[in-house]
Amino acid sequence: MDLRAELLKSIWYAFTALDVEKSGKVSKSQLKVLSHNLYTVLCIPHDPVALEEHFRDDDDGPVSSQGYMPYLNKYILDKVEEGAFVKENFDELCWTLTAKKNYKPDRNGNSIVSHQDAFKLWCLFNFLSEDKYPLVMVPDEVEYLLKKICTAMNVELNSCELDDYLSQEPQGQGGLTVWQFLDMVNSGRFLRGIEQEAVSMAVEEVYQEVIEDVLKQARSPRGYLWKKGQLRRNWSERWFTLKPSVLSYYMSEERKEKKGSIALDKHCCVEMLPDRDGKRCMFCVKTSSRTYEMSASDTRQRQEWTLAIQTAIRLQAEGKKSLHKDLKQKRREQREQREQRKAAKEEETQRLKQLQEEKERKLQELELLKEAQRQAEILLQEEEQRRRQQHEEMQRTLEIQLQEAEQARASMQAEMVLKEAEAERQRKRILELEDMQERLQEALQQEVKARQDEESVRYAQARLLAEEEEKLKQLMKLKEEQEEYIIKTQLEKQVLKQEMENKNKCLEEAQKQLEEVRVNRQRVDQDVMAAQRKLRQASTNVKHWNVQMNRLMHPIGPGDKRTNVSGGGFTGFQPLLSQRDSSLK
Repeated sequence: MDLRAELLKSIWYAFTALDVEKSGKVSKSQLKVLSHNLYTVLCIPHDPVALEEHFRDDDDGPVSSQGYMPYLNKYILDKVEEGAFVKENFDELCWTLTAKKNYKPDRNGNSIVSHQDAFKLWCLFNFLSEDKYPLVMVPDEVEYLLKKICTAMNVELNSCELDDYLSQEPQGQGGLTVWQFLDMVNSGRFLRGIEQEAVSMAVEEVYQEVIEDVLKQARSPRGYLWKKGQLRRNWSERWFTLKPSVLSYYMSEERKEKKGSIALDKHCCVEMLPDRDGKRCMFCVKTSSRTYEMSASDTRQRQEWTLAIQTAIRLQAEGKKSLHKDLKQKRREQREQREQRKAAKEEETQRLKQLQEEKERKLQELELLKEAQRQAEILLQEEEQRRRQQHEEMQRTLEIQLQEAEQARASMQAEMVLKEAEAERQRKRILELEDMQERLQEALQQEVKARQDEESVRYAQARLLAEEEEKLKQLMKLKEEQEEYIIKTQLEKQVLKQEMENKNKCLEEAQKQLEEVRVNRQRVDQDVMAAQRKLRQASTNVKHWNVQMNRLMHPIGPGDKRTNVSGGGFTGFQPLLSQRDSSLK
């Protein structure tokens, strides 16, 4: 996590604290004051012109976090230099703004942590929280921080109780906000029976270790480290503090008077030394310019200090500035890997579940197929039995039909004798029918001739009707002309009187001709009626001959033999009927 991200987390708390209405926007006057204070604590040269220009009074109203970010990045964060300011002062500014609104300790004074300790826990929370807003600390990091505090007090954390607490919180599984975390610590649920001073010392130790990157420092109960001087070569008791890049030593644990420091880099090393000069548990730190000899109170303290200094040298060799930033990144990677493994496991479980469901479905389908096969076998047996029964019935039926056929053949032989006698009688009847056919053909010819006469009369009638229609058209035309002449010649009536008389004569002649046409039409109608009477007479004759022919076609004989005789006679008469119909057409 770089410096910009660390600063943004604290500024986010300050911005949200100024958002009184929780609308996501802050007034320009408040942002102006906030920006001025940030200039001060971050040791950035003030730019009053840009400040006044950006936050001048206008009608735009409050500014959102997205609207404030361009100014914050350009005029503040881009100008920040690491080491040029005291980060603790910056954090105290942001904490003061946000704690006034959000931090609510016990009013009766029963809080486990003091206000200063709450500030340090807030800083620790910001360091360990996720890089997503709103800021939360995941349960693993909550447990890690509580374990660090409990370890500093030589107390064991009850992880089961912590899990129960997180499961009871509505959003505990996704993470805790800093205010939920502080309420949890102040509740005393995990720090029962521990004095506030012990908690404060533990929080201070964890704060120095995580926030100030103090890898190791001497503890009062176990004494100071002894250091050998360079000039006088005497031994002096000093309070040591180890950071990733420097090993500093002070007169006392208050760290008010700094006596010196040892710069560490990748070329430094730590070695154990034998006891001498009345000192025991000795070790030295070798740099490129000097060797520093020191003595611990016991072997365990020497082992702790040598391991811590070796860790600092390793961080310098790897180009890392903070041990806990590296550890935090590793824990985050482990959580991501754990989440990935969990997701992969859930996916595998889901896949196995799907495979199990698919297997069960296949088994059900197999059972259905087996059941269908059994049903098919039963139906096949029933069908085979039914076919066998049908075959037996058909065989019995064929035997019966064969017996009936034998009987029919015998009866047919007897019938053939009768048929031959009947055939002789039919030949005689055919001769009579042929004679009848000739006479019927003559009658048909007469009928055809009558129809032709009728057609010619109808044609003449149609021609006379056409002539009558034409005469009527001429008459109408003459009447129209007469009317026109009457209108035109009203003033010249005397002059055109003779012409009118001529016209009247022509009209009378046309009327006479029309009367003649009507007489001719009546005469043609009489001819048509005479032709129709002849046609009806011919049809009557044809019907008479048909009756005679039908009588000849059904001679007197055995009742069950008349059908064959009449069939033979009708076949001989059919061509005559066809010839008659074609002649009529």
